[in-house]
Amino acid sequence: MFEGLSHTARDAKAWPFEQARNLLARVLRVRLDDAERDLASVLINSGKADEAFKTFEALQRPVVLETGYGPSGLPHMGTFGEVARTTMVRMAFRALTDDALPTRLISFSDDMDGLRKIPPNVPNGEVMAPDLDKPLTVVRDPYGEYESFGHHNNARLRAFLDGFGFEYEFVSSTDCYRGGRFDATLLTALARFDAIQKIMLPSLGEERRATYSPFLPISPKTGKVLQAPTLERHVDRGTIVFRDEDGELTEVPVTGGGVKMQWRPDWAMRWVALGVDYEMSGKDLVDSVRLSNQVCKVLGGVPPEGFNYELFMDEHNHKISKTKGNGLTMEEWLRYGAPESLAYYMFQSPKSAKKLYFDVIPKATDEYLQQLDAFNRKREEGANAVDLNNPAWHVHMGKPPESGSPVSFSLMLNLVSAGNASDREVLWGFLTRYIPGATPETQPLLDRLVGYAMNYYEDFVAPTKSFRAATDQERAAMQDLLARFRALPSGCQDAEQIQFEVYEAGKAHGFDPLRLWFQGLYEVLLGQTQGPRFGSFAAIFGLDKTIQLIEDGLAGKLLAA
Repeated sequence: MFEGLSHTARDAKAWPFEQARNLLARVLRVRLDDAERDLASVLINSGKADEAFKTFEALQRPVVLETGYGPSGLPHMGTFGEVARTTMVRMAFRALTDDALPTRLISFSDDMDGLRKIPPNVPNGEVMAPDLDKPLTVVRDPYGEYESFGHHNNARLRAFLDGFGFEYEFVSSTDCYRGGRFDATLLTALARFDAIQKIMLPSLGEERRATYSPFLPISPKTGKVLQAPTLERHVDRGTIVFRDEDGELTEVPVTGGGVKMQWRPDWAMRWVALGVDYEMSGKDLVDSVRLSNQVCKVLGGVPPEGFNYELFMDEHNHKISKTKGNGLTMEEWLRYGAPESLAYYMFQSPKSAKKLYFDVIPKATDEYLQQLDAFNRKREEGANAVDLNNPAWHVHMGKPPESGSPVSFSLMLNLVSAGNASDREVLWGFLTRYIPGATPETQPLLDRLVGYAMNYYEDFVAPTKSFRAATDQERAAMQDLLARFRALPSGCQDAEQIQFEVYEAGKAHGFDPLRLWFQGLYEVLLGQTQGPRFGSFAAIFGLDKTIQLIEDGLAGKLLAA
């Protein structure tokens, strides 16, 4: 699927390709010497990545991209966004290398972390109280569905990622610590304890510096992850000594799940242990990335490539938080918008802060549909190269569908509003008349949009609808528009012709700017301040029904609606 795209990918401007080129440069720099790197670059740039792959054994080892998830709270959009964006970089890398170099995407869960406080947005939070400070995979599940709170949140994340079709490997911190996957790197960290401290201590306040250790011992007595200073280190035995909560000196191994590392050294440790080549993170972690990079080098590794994305904001312009539960959940977005629209929103301008709330869904949906249409127009025109800069290519992981939706989401919303359509059959009645042969089976995306529009209208539009009477100027213009519509051929569905008459009526009655005329139509006829292209709306709604709607609006019948 990605073969033959390397030439186009080398010049693609979309941000995932910029990241993919950086990642490729890192892989060649780290794994090959100067002469080997020069030869590999020549081969890859000439479309012979497969030959480079076969020539150099170091390139046969998978390129590892990682995303991180902290399951102390429920999965949220930021979590999904990181996986979606990293997947986009992975797809771009595969195109850049003609899919010759193997790749892996690890979704890593920090489920060994101790639960420091009970999240405010979980039910039955009191059942978790006895498990405070214990690893998340030990804390009881307040939902009563899984063996632990960590397992519950991991399952929530995986279910969504699976539903979207991501290709990933789920990796649990608990499994890595207890299963020995981190053992070798943990022993290196123990041997280089002082060097790690030299990096970390200057970044801490005076009080924390006095007790800080990169190792958090797990009490053999209580099972809690303790913020306890390391009093002794025994590199030969692979152990540390700390004072347990009961005051007794206790010796535990740093291997086999005896400790959990502080998160910044932990981050660096797993980069080394898992061989991570790429990981992005939020702008709020810039300093943490810098420190973890330094620790990574101390542990004998090379920091991964990556970049810092801006954070999502809620409706009050506050950073969204999985513990606070502000902003949108993944489930909420999917009640009102397609997964494709969500992926599109993640693709757009990752280095710009964006609001993540219900009101962004209609616009994101329509912009996605426009991009998909543009991609397919180029494909139908026989363009020589796939448009790798089009967001649709990235949203669909290199396989955009050949058709989108003939009706926009905003237009669908207004059909629901004007037609008082409380079920799919009513809406499909409008759509079938406008699109001959259209059925839910032949237009599956359109059918999904019907459901999303009905949900969105019910929850957000209907409660805020507010009709008003027409002004004298608007009334005269609408009377003129009625005469123009009645003069059109019966049953006219020519959206352009209808739109022309709407424009002419507005201009004839002195609306300047003309958008005030359209705003008046929406407020009087739909109870909203904005809407879709009126000609398209009338064509689908039906000219006769639109005439009746205008008559009802002028007669004041909608005011009581």
